[in-house]
Amino acid sequence: MTVERRDWFRTTIEQLHGELGPDTTGATADYIPELANVDPDRFAIAGETIDGQHLDVGDAQHRFTIQSISKLLMYGLALETHGRDRVLERVGVAPTGDSFNAITLDEHGNRAPNPMVNAGAIAITDLVEGDGVDDRVETVRRMYERYLGHRPEPDRAVWASERATGHRNRAIAYLMLSRGIIDDRVEETLDLYFAQCAVLVSTDDLATIGATLANHGVHPRTGEQVVSAEVCRDMLTIALTCGMYDYAGEWAFTVGIPAKSGVGGGILGILPGVGGIATFSPRVDEYGNSVRGVRVFEELSRRFSLHLFDPERPWTRTT
Repeated sequence: MTVERRDWFRTTIEQLHGELGPDTTGATADYIPELANVDPDRFAIAGETIDGQHLDVGDAQHRFTIQSISKLLMYGLALETHGRDRVLERVGVAPTGDSFNAITLDEHGNRAPNPMVNAGAIAITDLVEGDGVDDRVETVRRMYERYLGHRPEPDRAVWASERATGHRNRAIAYLMLSRGIIDDRVEETLDLYFAQCAVLVSTDDLATIGATLANHGVHPRTGEQVVSAEVCRDMLTIALTCGMYDYAGEWAFTVGIPAKSGVGGGILGILPGVGGIATFSPRVDEYGNSVRGVRVFEELSRRFSLHLFDPERPWTRTT
């Protein structure tokens, strides 16, 4: 990114942070009791390029639980570990207009619809290898470490809160057990699923993850191949078609950026060949997407022609 473009981006995110800061539309995701206790006024925007240039504004270092953004990374882990064919036996790739926690399966294929809804995410989590939940949690934390450069901790209070109230996820999991989609260590896999969602990250962290995926799986600072280019391609495809819950079609139409959101208030966006953009604001809409975050991405996409299918995408040019 040239100095001129970097300054342009910095000025824009500072402007958006100021303009959208007073917006109190939406509410925290209080169906997870601990999430009702977060400060709803926190707000951050961050960006990182594939060559490691980083910009942020607001509460970009504040840590929050990653929630469903974890689903995208766990999908990559499953593909790396087991290969595409085995993963596709359990989880499809079809977008769905149903809610993310719908108790719905792909009846024709006897599998979960896609890895970004809870059914698919639980089926993906079931594929994590290890001897017992503690060992499997460490496998997931090591996966996060490759993206972040440090091994993050789950928020124990949120983990416990999700464990205590996740009855709908239990219904989904036991339905899949009855269909032979997941193995019989259901409670262990659910505990791991709640742990992966409770991992603490910052908006800066999400921007780095986005830059890694935008760089065909190569970390922008360390140069490590975190996931293969082939797996990264599959992750970005799913992010574009399924990443924003049942708002995904509208998002692809208006924003056109592969992205994944979480009910904790984070949104991770990936600009292939350019970098990552991330936002955090805990008030979410009826779909579970951050209200301010969606507005930020809409404005950035419009102002900078960031839609994947825009005829002019100036950020992909080096001059």
